[in-house]
Amino acid sequence: MFKSGFVSIIGEPNVGKSTLLNRIIKQKVAIVSNKPQTTRNVFSGIYNDGNSQIIFLDTPGIHKAKTKLGEYMSSAAISTVKSVDLVLFLINAYDKVLDYNIEILKTLKNVKTPIFLVINKMDTIEDVDRLETYINEYKKILDFKGIFGISALKGDNVILLVEDIKKELVAGPKFYPEGEISDRPETFLIQEFIREKILELTHEEIPHSVMVYLEQFKEKKNIINIMATIVCERKSQKGILIGKQGHMLKMVGSKSRVDIEALLKKKVYLEIFVKVEADWRNREYYLKNYGYKPDQNG
Repeated sequence: MFKSGFVSIIGEPNVGKSTLLNRIIKQKVAIVSNKPQTTRNVFSGIYNDGNSQIIFLDTPGIHKAKTKLGEYMSSAAISTVKSVDLVLFLINAYDKVLDYNIEILKTLKNVKTPIFLVINKMDTIEDVDRLETYINEYKKILDFKGIFGISALKGDNVILLVEDIKKELVAGPKFYPEGEISDRPETFLIQEFIREKILELTHEEIPHSVMVYLEQFKEKKNIINIMATIVCERKSQKGILIGKQGHMLKMVGSKSRVDIEALLKKKVYLEIFVKVEADWRNREYYLKNYGYKPDQNG
């Protein structure tokens, strides 16, 4: 019997949702960094084996928003739970009971979708008794369908988690062709790879003040020409992103090209530019144009 279904991965920022998705898919489809709120969009990674297809929805970290972009990110994550077959609620093994996680779980009490509690980063702790005490606090709020301890980074128990996910699914069709790894086009993944390098190389407010879009994607016989633009909010940020004699922009470009060529399996010529759009994260026009918010009039 062939099984298929949709699984949403939710939790606070920086809990390892994207790392888990990449581990399950066995290919990089979601960007990761040590900075919170790395993931901004809900998008799918597609797992295939001989008898199942699982579409995993990687979601933005649920947090107390300070901008309209932040509000969209948190609401987008929560909204997935009613439309999927299973929810993975991730927490960090080393955290104490967090009030914010308690609040999230309370919002999920009336959701009929089964929920797995997944404790990530189990490789970082030694005091298992302490962890069990914290888990019991969460169990008082929600009747989880299952509880699992994993390390998404090292891969510990991830295969076992996938097997238990399959047990929750029912017979269904293959939603995507064999070989598809994401529901997003290659251009989206390229934009994300570039943004990941900005997260990696810059600090303070810059990582969260930028977005990336493609101006051009031209495929030729032996090479793909890509022109991308980084949008930031202030001239001072633009100066840092370009760097002295363009050094920062060159580093972003060279590191991005490695991931892009691995994705496209072809040589890439990448040009990157930087422009300023003041306070774009709080402006409806830009959120819609940059794909962070659906156009309700369209």
